[in-house]
This record gives sequence, structure tokens and C-alpha cells, in this order.
Amino acid sequence: MIRVQMVRHGRAEAGWDTALDPGLDELGRRQADQVASTLGDGPAVQLVSSPLLRCRQSAAPLARRWEVPVAIERAVAEIPSPAGVAIGDRVGWLRRAMAGCWADLGDSYVSYRDAVVRWVAELAADTVVFSHFVAINAVIGVAIGDDRLVIRSLDNCSVTTIGVESGRLHLLAAGHEADTLIR
Repeated sequence: MIRVQMVRHGRAEAGWDTALDPGLDELGRRQADQVASTLGDGPAVQLVSSPLLRCRQSAAPLARRWEVPVAIERAVAEIPSPAGVAIGDRVGWLRRAMAGCWADLGDSYVSYRDAVVRWVAELAADTVVFSHFVAINAVIGVAIGDDRLVIRSLDNCSVTTIGVESGRLHLLAAGHEADTLIR
């Protein structure tokens, strides 16, 4: 069985309604260092990150520790906000979306979920993936057969472990939860 450790990025320095691609704040950098210490004691495996800066910065301490490159993968990027939604309205849209199911959002969002899940299901080696709250929840949902957008309120730099066997996903360990502030 392939083990995929999906790490939610560290705390961002700006909110989803004020910046398109914020980096990590000071706490987020400490969280990234901590997850590198936790995972870094294990054997080095391939590292993958969403293209967004907060994920790349979260992956960097582990990459340095293991002395391995970080591959960038669009399939594990943040859920896109709908066309025409102003940046200041993104949090409201996301809060409404997170209260429902993938089917409620329509085909384009089901396709987003399916692309994340397909990418994880096709991994052929143990991997650590730095990704986002909704993307990780999409994988958890498929692993346990739940169509809700939010299954777990994953904390920043929490680690969710997914088993991949013959293309099927199994939730092995859910990341720790916190009161997630969508900012």
C-alpha cells in the first residue's frame, strides 16, 4: 500500500478575501518547521506541493531537511472561486460552499474534486503532499464515501495519511483539527 501524507499548509499572512497568493506569516513558518521536524525523522520520500506560495513555503523546510526537490502539482491546488466573484466576496462564497456537498456546487467543482482524487489515487510511491483545506477534505470524503465539502476542520500543518491500494483510497489517519479561520 502506498502512503500519502497530505499536509495542510501553514497559516497564511493574508486572508482568502484580500490576497490571491499569500505566503506564510510567522506562525505559519514555525508550523512548517514543526511539521518538517515531525516528518523529517522518517525516510525521505517524494515531496509535492500545490503551486500556491503558502504550500511551497510550508514544504521548503522538509525539502531542505531531506535534501530533495519539491515537485509542483496543479491538481492539489486550492479550490477555485467562481468566475465573477470579487476577491472581497470569496470568503462568503467559500463559507456557503463548505456548508454543503460537492454535488450542490455543480459539475465544474465535482471535476475539481475528481481531479484531486484521481491524482492521489494514481501515485505509485509514498509521497508527502502540501495542499489545502478543501483539497484534502475532498480526498478524505472519497476515501470514506462522504460527499460533503468539509469532513474535518483540518488545522494548519496537520497531517492526514491516506493509503492507496489498487487505485482505491483509504483514510489511515486524519489530521488534527482546529477552529479553522477562513480569512
